[in-house]
Amino acid sequence: MTALKYLGGYPPALLDKVRQLIDRDELGDYLQKRHPGRHEIQSDKALYAYTNALRQEHLRNAPGIDRVWYDSKLDVISKALGLHTAISHVHGGRLKARKEIRIASLFRDTPPEFLQMIVVHELAHLKEAEHNKAFYQLCEYMQPDYHQQEFDLRLYLTWRDLQARSSA
Repeated sequence: MTALKYLGGYPPALLDKVRQLIDRDELGDYLQKRHPGRHEIQSDKALYAYTNALRQEHLRNAPGIDRVWYDSKLDVISKALGLHTAISHVHGGRLKARKEIRIASLFRDTPPEFLQMIVVHELAHLKEAEHNKAFYQLCEYMQPDYHQQEFDLRLYLTWRDLQARSSA
């Protein structure tokens, strides 16, 4: 039986369908049909502009973001696909805070929906710190199919792990 470490908590019937796709070696084809393209946001500068545009569109009253970048140190191994941080430091006699968002480098080569999902997730943390009902409602507001994209991303991560194991 295939371990589905990214899909814990989903109904057994759904997991059985995923296992069937894996057993028939069709998971990659399924993902390719659902998400055929790749985004063109490759630089940190473009990622910052993209993230800030989403923030402006959906969260005008949220604090500004000082820095957004692809971080090669983030990966699913560390259980982080993205991080938001607020760094405070003393500058002269004042306390300054910087809001930063890091996105795992693996998102450079994913479909645009996956990049949007992870950016939306991190932006939602500007308003809601916890993963609660309000947090997920905010994610759905910014990306109406957020939950489906999160599930598809989890399928992609599963497929990615299977590819790495078969090539090793």
